[in-house]
Amino acid sequence: MDEIRIKFKACLLLVVLIQISSAAAQQAPTDPNDAAALNSFKLMWKNRPPNWENSDPCVGGWVGVTCNNSQVISIKLSSMGLEGQLSGDIGALTELQTLDLSYNRGLNGPLPAEAIGSLKKLSNLILVGCSFSGRIPSTIGDLEELVFLSLNSNSFTGEIPPSIGKLSKLYWLDIADNKLSGTIPVSSSSTPGLDMLLHAKHFHFGKNQLSGTIPPQLFSSNMSLIHLLFDNNRLSGSIPSTLGLLEKLEVLRLDRNLLSGSVPSDLNNLKNIGDLHLSNNLLKGPMPNLTGVDSITYLDLSNNSFTTSDIPQWILTLQSLTTLVMENTQLEGPLPQALFGIPQLQTLLKDNPICHESVYDQPPAPYCTPQRYTSSYSTKAENCTAVSCLSDQKLSPTCKCSYPYKGILYFRSPSFSDLFNTSYYGSLENKLKETFQNCALPVDSVSLSSPRKDSDNYLDLDLEVFPYGAERFNQSGVLNIGFVLSNQTFKPPQIFGPFFFMGSPYEFFLESSSSSKNSVSLGVVIGAAVGGLVLLLALLFAGYLAFYQKKRADRVIEQNNKSFSSWDHNSSGNIPQLKGARWFSFEELNKCTNNFSEANAIGSGGYGKVYRGILSSGQLVAIKRAQQGSMQGGVEFKTEIELLSRVHHRNLVGLVGFCFQQREQMLVYEYIPNGTLKESLSGKSGVRLDWARRLRVALGSARGLAYLHEHANPSIIHRDIKSTNILLDDRLNAKVADFGLSKLMGDTEKDHITTQVKGTMGYLDPEYYMSQMLTEKSDVYSFGVLLLELITAKKPLERGKHIVREVRISIDKTKDLYGLHQLLDPAIGLGTSLKGFEKYVDLAMSCTEETGADRPIMSEVVKEIENIMQFAGLNPNADSASTSGSHSGGHSKHPYNNESFDFSGTCPPHKVEPQ
Repeated sequence: MDEIRIKFKACLLLVVLIQISSAAAQQAPTDPNDAAALNSFKLMWKNRPPNWENSDPCVGGWVGVTCNNSQVISIKLSSMGLEGQLSGDIGALTELQTLDLSYNRGLNGPLPAEAIGSLKKLSNLILVGCSFSGRIPSTIGDLEELVFLSLNSNSFTGEIPPSIGKLSKLYWLDIADNKLSGTIPVSSSSTPGLDMLLHAKHFHFGKNQLSGTIPPQLFSSNMSLIHLLFDNNRLSGSIPSTLGLLEKLEVLRLDRNLLSGSVPSDLNNLKNIGDLHLSNNLLKGPMPNLTGVDSITYLDLSNNSFTTSDIPQWILTLQSLTTLVMENTQLEGPLPQALFGIPQLQTLLKDNPICHESVYDQPPAPYCTPQRYTSSYSTKAENCTAVSCLSDQKLSPTCKCSYPYKGILYFRSPSFSDLFNTSYYGSLENKLKETFQNCALPVDSVSLSSPRKDSDNYLDLDLEVFPYGAERFNQSGVLNIGFVLSNQTFKPPQIFGPFFFMGSPYEFFLESSSSSKNSVSLGVVIGAAVGGLVLLLALLFAGYLAFYQKKRADRVIEQNNKSFSSWDHNSSGNIPQLKGARWFSFEELNKCTNNFSEANAIGSGGYGKVYRGILSSGQLVAIKRAQQGSMQGGVEFKTEIELLSRVHHRNLVGLVGFCFQQREQMLVYEYIPNGTLKESLSGKSGVRLDWARRLRVALGSARGLAYLHEHANPSIIHRDIKSTNILLDDRLNAKVADFGLSKLMGDTEKDHITTQVKGTMGYLDPEYYMSQMLTEKSDVYSFGVLLLELITAKKPLERGKHIVREVRISIDKTKDLYGLHQLLDPAIGLGTSLKGFEKYVDLAMSCTEETGADRPIMSEVVKEIENIMQFAGLNPNADSASTSGSHSGGHSKHPYNNESFDFSGTCPPHKVEPQ
């Protein structure tokens, strides 16, 4: 027994050490904003990595997520089979440097403009081969650190954002294979353009619907371009001679457009050009003289309308030329004999008059027959005749059965046309293996097969990558291989030119390691037996504790239910029944805030602190906790629970529940992402409010207040309407909050309530202040002050000046905007037409009349704001606009208190998994 006791103590010590170790790891949990964002993706995306079920992304080591100092700096999730959308929550990841979601066809919808613009440290944005749609956000131009922008093979529409021209560090720009339209943007005195990208080396714009001319201003001698791909668009006009300024250019594809005119002689200045594609246009004039491009290997001038001529002699001077494609270019006359002496030259002259003449010493047939576009090549394997694999496995080149990661390599401009030259593919295989080895990836071998030319004249190759030391890749292995290919870490041999990869979803991920099949030692058996005994004792002890805690919890719940039983009167009484508000135990809220950790503290005030919490259901909430052990503010606490549990309106903040246990008072609210109206007006939240949005905020606030006054039964007077108590959700819908000072109006108090004056100076109704008689018109006065604050962004009471008096004495109805220009907030859009402004000011002045009898009721206020919006050409019944494109992130305040907290980026998620 002594030995057992010793082992039991040792086991307890081990448990303590594990707990200490775990606690140490928890000292630096994921930043709350980052954790909330990632947890929202967990809810929104299907097929996410299984280990994302861990509570903390950084501490739990989520697959594809890299952290530094508790903040997420990289997300790489290529080929995971993800399905869903990229929400605005991405904007909360303010330290993010790399985002690679490539090869996930199930990812769709638009990119959240505001959120993308908040990622100020982003250097790599790679979304190859997804299904994103809508416009490319102009806010990408705000990402000053961006080096790599790859959005190809999606469904983006609209024009190329000129703001991309502001990305001075940009090296790679790939927007090919989308549905982009419009012209190529260049800079002017007021707007940026792509001509400003002096450090960019890659412009990949092929396979879109771009139109208009290629602007000559786009190119200059200061540019670093080596790959310029405009193929498969609708570009018209002539080829700009300024292309000759790009002396570093190696690949130029202008084929499959509507270009006309003659080929400029300035192209002879492209001394480093290797591939030149001008085919399938409307080019005319004489066959161009390209004597100067002596480094060229691939030249395609086919399917144009050049003047009929003999094969130009300058072709014979191009000693590096391997492919000459001049189908349907009006060539006639004999073939130069020197052509037959260049063994590496593939010459294609189909559909020219020359192919119908019989004047040659050698027949022209090899040059006039259609090119073969496919090859049966496949990577050579070792002698694997004795190896047999399962039906769903593949045999690797090294004779191992496994589940390879598959995809297709697309080469946009290979420098050869002979698809049967196996030496090309051998060099490509060696380069792939070398790259994977240098990157320390678990790759055994690679296999290439089925080279073919597609309709866009791209070379396509099937790629299989086989795992090393196992029959399957784990998820980290796949996403790292995908990233090496998506961010161009892999550099193919130069003859293959620019490429992109399209990975297939990998469905054979390595499961958790099975138990060892080796024999087990006697010591292990004994240890297991002792461990089992210890575990049994621990379970018995845990069962006793659980039973005790259950009894104790039941007593606490019963006690608290009794505490609130006096609130649950019959519906005929003045005090409403509690409906919808959930009672939370202290343990629940303690758990969902990680023991009320400072990492989750997002604000504080005189009552205590506000914490971000994530409920077990995944809902993100704000928990307002009174000072521990203090029962101060009990009346306000009870009032707010009563009121919010009985009123439900889209323009009132929602109460999720409360905790009244262990002398704790906590209110649990829905989380409102865009903070308070005050923060937006002061610029702290980054939400830009133009005239239309301010009208919508005014209307939403008025509707919420009208509901309290005229539709709640009994009616409710808020008593503290102000800009810090108006919250803005993710679509800028206004929600009235903070009902701690509110009063119910019973049947016997229809006219007024005589009560102690409470409220906020500056918003306080002077009639109520003097008489202590509270009516709904007191809220109307406060709302009128709010209307003035909305257009001025000024504090209601500042340096002894009251906003109502300042506006009243400044109004000149003979002038535009009533002569109030000096008082207005410039951010409202003073340079635009503020339709309905004068009617709005009239309404505000009516609401702030000195006597309540002269003020309108809130339903009349709602109707007038609706009329103003219609006059301004706005639909008052439409949903409010999202913050897309209007939020710059930064320092903000939490909606439920007046203290600052760090909230860089855009709207936090509404729902995330437990942290």
